[in-house]
Amino acid sequence: MAPLSHDLRVRLARAVDAGGSARQVAARFDVSPSTVVKLMQRVRATGSVEPARIGGYRKPLLAAHEATIRELVAANGSITLVELRAAIIARGGPAVSLWAVWSMLQRLGLRHKKSR
Repeated sequence: MAPLSHDLRVRLARAVDAGGSARQVAARFDVSPSTVVKLMQRVRATGSVEPARIGGYRKPLLAAHEATIRELVAANGSITLVELRAAIIARGGPAVSLWAVWSMLQRLGLRHKKSR
């Protein structure tokens, strides 16, 4: 869901500053009372009606273990995801899902398929 328009956020804040309660302002502008309450909490904390950042990038859980993963795959080109995950855990890495291991292999451009 997209944040409210800047214009509406300013009008909501002005209406509350003019003495309106959160419920009155919410009914007047056809938004939920919690929207007004949260907006005013944000205004009091930051002094701005700008919305918080939405989304973003999260660093992969195995990013710190890139060298270990490359080493394990280079040593055994036909290693399975299950074996790779067990080896990462045995070397002090985090206990992650198979999807996290697969995703890191994709990110590094490495293959894990067994050769025929």
